[in-house]
Amino acid sequence: MSNALGGLGLPEQSDVEALKRQLADCIRMLERADIIDFNGHCSIRIGEDRLLINQGNCQRSRITAADIVTIDMEGRLIEGAGNPPLEFHLHTGVYRARADVKAVVHAHPKWSTYLSMTGHAYLPVFAQGVLPGDAPVLDTPTSINTREMADRLAGVLGPRPAALMKSHGAVTVGAGIVEAFVLAVYLEENAQRQYMALQIGKPYVFDAEDQRMAREKLWSASLFQRTWDHYKAKLEG
Repeated sequence: MSNALGGLGLPEQSDVEALKRQLADCIRMLERADIIDFNGHCSIRIGEDRLLINQGNCQRSRITAADIVTIDMEGRLIEGAGNPPLEFHLHTGVYRARADVKAVVHAHPKWSTYLSMTGHAYLPVFAQGVLPGDAPVLDTPTSINTREMADRLAGVLGPRPAALMKSHGAVTVGAGIVEAFVLAVYLEENAQRQYMALQIGKPYVFDAEDQRMAREKLWSASLFQRTWDHYKAKLEG
């Protein structure tokens, strides 16, 4: 059975509402983990040309499904109370370039931004830190608030799961919001470990075989869900 949304090739309305709640949970978890601040934003693609995204002026620490809006690929508001963030272009640019991507996280985390501020490449120094890939850097701190900047970022990201923006933040993508969330967590955890290890010496960096084995073992929907559930429990505790 299909309702009006389903008839357009979109999820059923009940499924969209569930995705809104999941997206709000994601943002609250990232804020609680000190990965998103007052400006971060996340999205989920629905259908070919629409996405759910948090409105720009919502309080990230208290966000609910009511703060999630639906926009088209040009940023026009389709449903919801409030405007999308100014950097909605970041999300639509990735979706245009990557048909495989169904969710995007953009955050302003401390540790990975310290690396991009100082010209240190992101290096995998623990097993989960392998999964975001090599996290190349967009070599400008400019906000991704135009289509041109979005296309530049998408070009740097390429087929990878993550990229950094110089002195600005990070973006992770995934086949769903759980995957994009978990990769953001792993990226920041690895960056913190890399930073701290650099204070006392040269950290061990996983070589190609180490990385292959880590990806083979850890790139798992069930393990991603376990990480999500760990952070979700903190919201409920």
